[in-house]
Amino acid sequence: MKVTINDVAKHAGVSMKTVSRVINKEPSVRKKTYDQVMLAVKELNYQPNTAARNLAGTSSFAIGLVYDNPNAYYIIDMQNGVLSRCKEEGYELVIHPCNAQQEDMQAEIATMIKRSRLAGLVLTPPLSEQQPIIDMLDELGVSYVRLLSGHNEDDAEKARNCIYVDDFAAAYEITEHLITLGHKHIAFVCGDEEHKSTTERLAGYKQALADHQIAFNEAFVHNGTYSFESGVQGAKALLEDGNRKQITAILGGNDEVAAGALFAARLMNIEIPAQLSISGFEDSPFSRQTWPKLTTAHQANDVISEHAARLLFSKTRGSRNQDKDIITTFTPSMVVRESTGPAPQ
Repeated sequence: MKVTINDVAKHAGVSMKTVSRVINKEPSVRKKTYDQVMLAVKELNYQPNTAARNLAGTSSFAIGLVYDNPNAYYIIDMQNGVLSRCKEEGYELVIHPCNAQQEDMQAEIATMIKRSRLAGLVLTPPLSEQQPIIDMLDELGVSYVRLLSGHNEDDAEKARNCIYVDDFAAAYEITEHLITLGHKHIAFVCGDEEHKSTTERLAGYKQALADHQIAFNEAFVHNGTYSFESGVQGAKALLEDGNRKQITAILGGNDEVAAGALFAARLMNIEIPAQLSISGFEDSPFSRQTWPKLTTAHQANDVISEHAARLLFSKTRGSRNQDKDIITTFTPSMVVRESTGPAPQ
């Protein structure tokens, strides 16, 4: 027979109301009582009925993940990270893909929040970077956490609502890696201009060049999108524009872009990495499905999104013993593979 909340209450020696308060993680419950009830939940393998909890009161037991990103690997990792925390908290996850360029984007998100009776939202770029959406959520009084490219800023209020990815530092490290291999003519194929990650990664690339006294060349930068096709087009434009004999390395805005650049180089009979080094960003499966495999920056999107969900739960319900473990700034770490090598002499 299915275990009920009454069974848990009897096993723990407390009232059903106390069990409900523990399951809902109300901060007023004493630690001894909390541990006693959670032990009973574990021993009986009790699974709360989320639908019944939602119908029983005004509080919602679901949060939302809102995104606009064509990269399936990125989205799957984000979903898995948030979902893992939802399971720990006894919450459901509502996934809402959308078009960040829609004029009625604010109304769409507001309707979704009310229809699903969400307790809060996790916002991914570029939606997390759009101030009108943030202002709307503040006006509605909805809890949210933003995933942003950057680092923990001095604004303490803003920092409480954000998880940062330091794209600048990661792009700097990859560019410096190429420079230490002897490359001085390094091209950059950018992602979507509306993403702050694009500007942060480009800025890290520029700063590394400057710190090593290498002049920045505007002709070595191609503006594109975060896609394989954009990488193909960008590499062709850069290497067929009289720069082929100069450019010895290409840094892609992400792994899809870098994979596209590698494909284009192959079509032009350019040897990788003997004649041209190529690196990516994010360490998605794209980076391991090319030949040679791509040097990249490992970005643990599932871990990042899990911490975003933890931060959201700590804001909405005061989840116990979590604040000290939440990481608010992540710096992708470089992974060196076969696609980069010494600059050709």
